Amino acid sequence: MVCIRCQMVVKAELEKLGLHYVYVKIGEADIIENILPDQLEQLKISLKRAGLILMDDKKSILVEKIKSAIIELVHYTEEQIKVNLSDYLSEKLNYDYTYLASLFKEVNGINIEKFYLTHKIERVKELLVYDELNLSEIAFRLNYSSVSHLSNQFSKITGMTPTYFKKLKNNRRNTLENV
Repeated sequence: MVCIRCQMVVKAELEKLGLHYVYVKIGEADIIENILPDQLEQLKISLKRAGLILMDDKKSILVEKIKSAIIELVHYTEEQIKVNLSDYLSEKLNYDYTYLASLFKEVNGINIEKFYLTHKIERVKELLVYDELNLSEIAFRLNYSSVSHLSNQFSKITGMTPTYFKKLKNNRRNTLENV
């Protein structure tokens, strides 16, 4: 589960099965009752129909927790990101960062830092489209050392500068407005 809509789907499916939960967070649910095998199978089917997968492999679950923690940090934190990623993940998940990084790479084929950077750039795109913050404010909020650093990473990932990306967005908006 990487979005709030996914959480709503999970909650609804649990309620349909008469299961009560303590919480349903991004990537995780704590269910009060013991789930019967037929309920578990029905839950898997219902979630699959909704485009979600129920994970029960401990390594996969931990990797999903890593992804969820990064997504929460980058996309759902409104104040400036001030933490070191390795410290943040180690504290949040109670595992040594070296183990988390190794497991993540083994399961996903990319390292945690690349996943984190990709999400930071997606967040930059989102903030550019909203057009509420200038590039300096975006760089500050996402803990870049400078606008230049943000621009270099943005260019490496997207193949264009943030300014050009913003211009494309504005051109598309003008075209739609003229229709």
